[in-house]
Amino acid sequence: MRSESGIVCFRLAPALTLLFGVGLALTAEAAATFENGINGSEILIGQCAAMAGPAAGLGMGMNLGLKVAFEEANAKGGVQGRTIRLLAADDGYEPEKCVDCTEKMIEENHVFALAGYVGTPTAKVAAPISQEMKVPLVGLFTGASLLRDPVQRYIINIRASYDDETEALVKHLTKVSGAKKIAVFYQNDSFGLAGLSGVEKALARRKLGIAAKGTFERNTVSVQSGLTAVMEGAPDAVIIVAPYKPTAAFVRAAREAGLKAPFSTISFVGTENLIADLGRDATGLLISQVVPSPSDVSLALVRDYQAAIAKTAPDAAKSYVSFEGYVTGRALITALDRAGRDLTREKLIDAFHSISQVDFGGMTLSFSSTNHQGSSAVYLTAVKDGVAQPLR
Repeated sequence: MRSESGIVCFRLAPALTLLFGVGLALTAEAAATFENGINGSEILIGQCAAMAGPAAGLGMGMNLGLKVAFEEANAKGGVQGRTIRLLAADDGYEPEKCVDCTEKMIEENHVFALAGYVGTPTAKVAAPISQEMKVPLVGLFTGASLLRDPVQRYIINIRASYDDETEALVKHLTKVSGAKKIAVFYQNDSFGLAGLSGVEKALARRKLGIAAKGTFERNTVSVQSGLTAVMEGAPDAVIIVAPYKPTAAFVRAAREAGLKAPFSTISFVGTENLIADLGRDATGLLISQVVPSPSDVSLALVRDYQAAIAKTAPDAAKSYVSFEGYVTGRALITALDRAGRDLTREKLIDAFHSISQVDFGGMTLSFSSTNHQGSSAVYLTAVKDGVAQPLR
């Protein structure tokens, strides 16, 4: 070391110079990989979803399912030598909060990918951010067509669409129940309109129209004016497109008002939350599901889910929502593994494209560059004795 004009200089031996240079390179590489949500030992996944408010059961259910799947994988050594960590935040099921949450996940928390988002209005604003930032958004708890058509490279859907679900409901109501006048009670936003559109298309295939329409506002249980509009149509069946709180409020109010028509709803309702809220009033409700029954232990996938949740969250109740979160986690883990140790976001998307007709133990998923919806399967259930029982 020598000093010239107050400047301290270091003269390193060649070997030390090489070692010092390698250290700087490794540090720079580690910083770069962290910027993309991965380092030598960890993969960081972000989730923005409702963790409070009227839709909290949905966000918390998806969160639980993802955690269970990730912990199951981590206990087996992780994915390609890395463990998976889930970072979650509440967006209140509000688009503005979801925008802020998503941008923070990407720009401040530096997540590798996003997963388990809940709801159409939030997905509608998150998807463009995902596309622009080229950050994969996997397994959204919504069946909206806006996420499916056209295919968006960084949006990966696991579940069936609302068109698939409403087709199954309308088919059952018209063919089995003999309904000809079907009304729709729906949330007055992109979610409700997506469900309404699905019902309209399903009815049009049968040369029928909607008997009546009633609406309510998101994150409220103000259902009376919507109920009045529905009852004016004198329907012989009602399809509800809403989360569990307003659905429960509508069913109770409708029955008190003397509406005898059978009620049905799509999977977004949050089956177990709805049954818990309605109690005996839930009996007879027809609910479409996008995953098999979480109690069907004849399926290996269900047995895996039950074992994993018993280990990670033994006090948690099993549900369709957390089971869907678990399926989403399993699909993401499979794609991460196929992407290899030299993981990038582009390789993750390409890895999803390589999943073709893969049986996860009772539920088959298939993707391609022109199909980003892994499953079109719909399972109809009816509530009996406090449980949503599969219709055979």
